[in-house]
Amino acid sequence: MGISLFIPLLQSLAQTNSQTSNSNFVVRDLNQIFIHVSPNERLIIIALCVVCCIFLKNCLGYSNAILFAWLNSRIGHRLRSGIYQQFLSVSYSFLESQESGKLMNVLASETWRTSQALATLVGLIITTSTITVYVVLLLLISWQLTLTVCILMLVISLSIQFTTRSVKSLGEQAVEANSVLATRMWEGFAGMKVIRAFGRESYEQERFNNVSKKVSHTFLKLDILSGSVGPLSEVLSVILLMCILVIALLQDRSYLPTLLTFIFILYRLQPQVKQLDGARVSLMALTSAVDEVMSLVDRTNKPYIHSGDVAFNNLKQGIYFESVSFLYNGLENPAVSDISIGITQGKTTAIVGPSGAGKSTIIGLICRFYDVTSGKIYIDDLPLKELNLSDWRNQIAIVSQDVYMFSTTVLENIGYGELNATKNEIIAAAKLANAHEFISQLPQGYDTKVGDRGVRLSGGQRQRIALARAIVRNPQILILDEATNALDSISEHLIQEALNTLSQNRTVIVIAHRLSTIEQADRIIVLNEGRAIEQGNLRQLLELDGMFAQLYRLQYCNAHTF
Repeated sequence: MGISLFIPLLQSLAQTNSQTSNSNFVVRDLNQIFIHVSPNERLIIIALCVVCCIFLKNCLGYSNAILFAWLNSRIGHRLRSGIYQQFLSVSYSFLESQESGKLMNVLASETWRTSQALATLVGLIITTSTITVYVVLLLLISWQLTLTVCILMLVISLSIQFTTRSVKSLGEQAVEANSVLATRMWEGFAGMKVIRAFGRESYEQERFNNVSKKVSHTFLKLDILSGSVGPLSEVLSVILLMCILVIALLQDRSYLPTLLTFIFILYRLQPQVKQLDGARVSLMALTSAVDEVMSLVDRTNKPYIHSGDVAFNNLKQGIYFESVSFLYNGLENPAVSDISIGITQGKTTAIVGPSGAGKSTIIGLICRFYDVTSGKIYIDDLPLKELNLSDWRNQIAIVSQDVYMFSTTVLENIGYGELNATKNEIIAAAKLANAHEFISQLPQGYDTKVGDRGVRLSGGQRQRIALARAIVRNPQILILDEATNALDSISEHLIQEALNTLSQNRTVIVIAHRLSTIEQADRIIVLNEGRAIEQGNLRQLLELDGMFAQLYRLQYCNAHTF
């Protein structure tokens, strides 16, 4: 509207009515709006109307920007939250099959680029609408001139598309380069001790530099292509404008007000066309990021562990495997094969065997980190799949060799086992785990931050905090996954004392390489190559004189030789 009012404004400057009669209906109708305004006041009134229209336009534009900023922030949050929910709900086998760095890159970086793609798309729609309005105005003023301009602008747009045709493939390269960089950063931080222990600082720096350079070069190419749209579009458009102005003025100068308005609208149209081309190029570059995010959010092509509907409160009889087999990601050799075992409620069951025998897989199946490939697992008389997953896992606590500490306080790390636990309950659990004494000597006691993955604590200290976390949970089922294998004798003795206290009146499942730690087990299950080859108590297995007896004698002799 503001631009259209320039026609009567320029007509007022010309101070003639002859032009009105010779102009088309758009010019006549616009002049009719102000026909009752005196010539002395018309210029000021029209100028004020133009200013009001422009003011209203900018108010609407600003409101749109604020509204979309709010919408975009919510969508960005929903994307990140949705992806994180995928991490929490998707089967662990999917996470194991993906590169951690790539997943982190999608969560941290590509979600932002997807939000940017959405903003670009909305901008593209708005720009297209604006261009449509301008073109309609131009057609109403002079359809012949507008048709000529549209054809020439189409040629300009096609020229720009031809120049930027490789932007989509560069966008795919940018996503891939970002993923590799994220993986390199992730592995660098996680493996820093190994890097320094082997003196590979220069080697890792060179690897990082190569990946970083590739990211820089890829995005530089993208910027060069995207940046060429503006200058190319503006230069060609100005040439077009000047040609139209010169040709039109050479033919008839009496239509100068209308022609100037046409040129002005066309001039305002040029940035919109340039913005349209720029948005199209940007959207093509961001397509790969959108594909990565939507592929990760998509729930149709991923395995999930679905909860059952039956509430679970108490283990009464035990856990039973019936002809259970499991394969990781469709690999040829099953991790466990046709296993039928029983874990009795209130007893201690040990699972032993060489590395790769399937011990940790059994634990993963019990916790339902994975679902069995074939066979069934029963909890008392009910299939595990039918139990409410949250109820079932709430009755389990795991103490493993690979203890994970959150980068927060000791108090919060222990309290993670039971979020509603009071400080007194947490301290009581720490005392039972033989951890209270060393925690009290820390700089801020229970409020001391342990650092990334508990880096400020020793292995034995981390293990005792993990044990306290399990104690405060007060589980029915306690799983000890090689919990003392990597500890010194003093730490092992302290933790073993705490475990003996904690294990009373609970169902305990123990995985251990040190056979001395499972001598008191009520039942021992021996695995080899994914199969249960021996079962019984210590005396029965020694009398059987099979694999367990050989392992036991070998460790017993080595211990005495040492």
